[in-house]
Amino acid sequence: MSADVRPIAESELHDWLRAVHTGFLTATRVTDADVAQRAKYNDLARTQGAFDTDTGRCVAAFRSFAQELTVPGGSAVPATAVSNVGVLPTHRRQGLLTRMMQAEFAAAAERGDVLATLIAAEYPIYGRYGFGPATSLVEWEIDVPRTGLDRRLSAPVDGGRIDLVDADEFRSLGPALHDRLRAVTPGAVGRNERWWNLATGLEEFSHRPYKEKFHAVYRTADGEVAGAAVYTADDHWTDAKVPQNTVQVRDLLALTPQAQRALWQFLCSIDWVLKVRTGYRAPDDLLPQLLPDPRAARVVTSADFLWVRVLDVVRALGARTYEVPGALVLEVADETGPAAGRYRLDAGAGACERTQEAPDLRLDVSALGSLYLGDASAVRLAALGQVTEERPGAAALADAVFRTARRPWCPDIF
Repeated sequence: MSADVRPIAESELHDWLRAVHTGFLTATRVTDADVAQRAKYNDLARTQGAFDTDTGRCVAAFRSFAQELTVPGGSAVPATAVSNVGVLPTHRRQGLLTRMMQAEFAAAAERGDVLATLIAAEYPIYGRYGFGPATSLVEWEIDVPRTGLDRRLSAPVDGGRIDLVDADEFRSLGPALHDRLRAVTPGAVGRNERWWNLATGLEEFSHRPYKEKFHAVYRTADGEVAGAAVYTADDHWTDAKVPQNTVQVRDLLALTPQAQRALWQFLCSIDWVLKVRTGYRAPDDLLPQLLPDPRAARVVTSADFLWVRVLDVVRALGARTYEVPGALVLEVADETGPAAGRYRLDAGAGACERTQEAPDLRLDVSALGSLYLGDASAVRLAALGQVTEERPGAAALADAVFRTARRPWCPDIF
């Protein structure tokens, strides 16, 4: 079967969205409201479809949008965020995703994007396009009675306070709080208007109706908003009329350890609640050790999350800071994009340039993506055969240079 791959027209948005729903197994129909919402937010020039030349139907979908990614040191680097990728089961293994990805990389180069990012639904797919897993996450389930916390205490012990607010007030407070957190969190990305509208019920997907949420805001003793938690709860009672509910955290933003402590104390103090599911958290989150008994928090999810693809090596490596000074010459292989070449990184100066010097390390661009935010170990990647050390000690130096004191974290799916 042959297919025409190209940006879609507005009249094709319904058919494109049907392909998205089918690929993600979310719905079998597309409503007018779905199409209107997508028309409002999708940049059609960055919305690709593959159209079967015999039937004319959209059989694969691909979308990108502008994004800023926070890197070590606090800089916000321009990236192209890839989303809504799907190929119908009838048209797999025909190179459609490869064609759409190549078109996106060419467009990204023209726009001047430094990186590409995505959340990989399936692990094996995106390495061959140069993406590497750059952040990871953990979700815990807290057995509340075992925590050792005094459930009679819901107020912060630091003089701050917790206030329950409605969705409208959270909508007004949340963006500024998130922007402050994003500025100091390598791996974090921006949240646009559509994200906040969907999170607070101003808009909703027809196949995924909005569910009412509770919103708790933490204010310091000076009245400054320094944290917030968004959560839902189930409604489970035993035959003996004993409540055994579970709280599911949908979002928790905390600028300080004090804000984190106060919000988790509050969530674990809610009446009728036996368990708290934390939602996706940073892999080195403070949470378990914030509890008197850290074993009360059981890991239920541990996985890769944000994947990064370096498009412009010079600008990418020059945008972040490094833990220690040192010089490394990296030879980057890139079969599907523009990153191939040899580069000299001067970590002390925070500068990168192309070079003809002999390489210290050889690696694929996907391995560079894994190293970029500081989560991966060059020594471990070398042991796995993903990095080749040409100068003894170069992998250990790369670890010292690239790794960060706190692990990167992306709080948002997109």
